[in-house]
Amino acid sequence: MPQIEKVKTFFLHLQDDICQSLENVDGKEKFITDEWDREQGGGGRTRVLVNGAVIEKGGVNFSHVFGDSMPASATANRPELAGRSFQAMGVSLVIHPHNPYVPTSHMNVRFFIAEKEGAEPVWWFGGGFDLTPYYGFQEDCEHWHKVSKDACEPLGEDAYPKYKKWCDDYFHIKHRKEARGIGGLFFDDLNSPDFETAFAFTKSIGEHFTKGYIPIVEKRKATPYSTREQAFQKIRRGRYVEFNLVYDRGTLFGLQTGGRTESILMSLPSNVGWEYDHQVEAGSEEEKLTEYYLKPKDWV
Repeated sequence: MPQIEKVKTFFLHLQDDICQSLENVDGKEKFITDEWDREQGGGGRTRVLVNGAVIEKGGVNFSHVFGDSMPASATANRPELAGRSFQAMGVSLVIHPHNPYVPTSHMNVRFFIAEKEGAEPVWWFGGGFDLTPYYGFQEDCEHWHKVSKDACEPLGEDAYPKYKKWCDDYFHIKHRKEARGIGGLFFDDLNSPDFETAFAFTKSIGEHFTKGYIPIVEKRKATPYSTREQAFQKIRRGRYVEFNLVYDRGTLFGLQTGGRTESILMSLPSNVGWEYDHQVEAGSEEEKLTEYYLKPKDWV
């Protein structure tokens, strides 16, 4: 039987730990905490940092919501769960740095349980993390994916290639025919071989995020940049927004369950741009991003 309170305690501590690590690397601003209640059941703890020395806008959310009927986004792949009561909890974060040489990053770990009188509860974990650079560095990509591979240790050696591919496939902007970033890990519907193993894997994902991201931030945060790099960063952030509003299941789930809009949309960057028929210069670092770094490949 899944231990719901044990999962919730871990998620709350994970939010605390990640916020502390990000405050340390920023060195200027602190996260503000915004606690909220959901009218239909549950609530959360949103934490946001804006206009830091390194972080332009970052949000690290915890939520625990429940209701009498599963939303459409959660039953799209499992129609047999329609009509069940549910609980959903997790930690979700997106970090948008000022410096275009520091990547945007995303992480999410979540737990669902759907119940119905007279039937066994159906539960699963999901989540992952991914990296969205604006300017590519081979060593950063290799580091990120080495940490991703290390995070999969609780499930054995088959987990990394499986969940890496799932991430590459999921974070694909279909209408642009391009990847959102260089990937990482994505998993969902994980309830095997048992609760303890699935929970251990989910914990490992959460705990490895800062091991992957913070060293990259430290390495790139002082890199000089100009208005050219900033303009390109805004264009690429536009692609990020497009994915989140059109395809992201977490965003859709939050909106469909009557979640707190400010918390759901905290993933969107403060400064973003769209330019009609934007083209990059041939042979430029900007072209290299899409032609090399955003092509799924084996980094480790």
